[in-house]
Amino acid sequence: MNEWSQVFLGVIAVATLVMALVQIGAIVVLARVAGQVQSIVATIQSDIRPLIARANVIAEEASKTAVLATAQAQKIDRMMTDLTRRVDETSAVIQHAILTPAREGMAIMAAFKAGFSVLKGLGMRDMRGRHGGVDDEDALFIG
Repeated sequence: MNEWSQVFLGVIAVATLVMALVQIGAIVVLARVAGQVQSIVATIQSDIRPLIARANVIAEEASKTAVLATAQAQKIDRMMTDLTRRVDETSAVIQHAILTPAREGMAIMAAFKAGFSVLKGLGMRDMRGRHGGVDDEDALFIG
């Protein structure tokens, strides 16, 4: 039995040696993979840094553009408000300049028309009295 114990002990020793070698190999492979991953991460970081810097520059430019656009929109709003106010004022001045004299002219024309109607009415009454108009005495005559 002693021989079998030594054989089993030898098998256990060889198995332990193989496991140790596999673990050492795994550690070596993992160390290489870790080195490659680290170099890939460094490469990605070096590639991404300019992109991040460029993105920051673009964001700053976009912010400046937004500020300028807001200022221009406010300026346009002020201009439109001012333009609307001026158009309203000009319209009021034009209406006052045109409508007031037109009303006065219409009033003068109405006065002339009324005056001519009165004169015409007086002229017709005089003509009726001269040319066979009905006198007060004729109305009382029964005959």
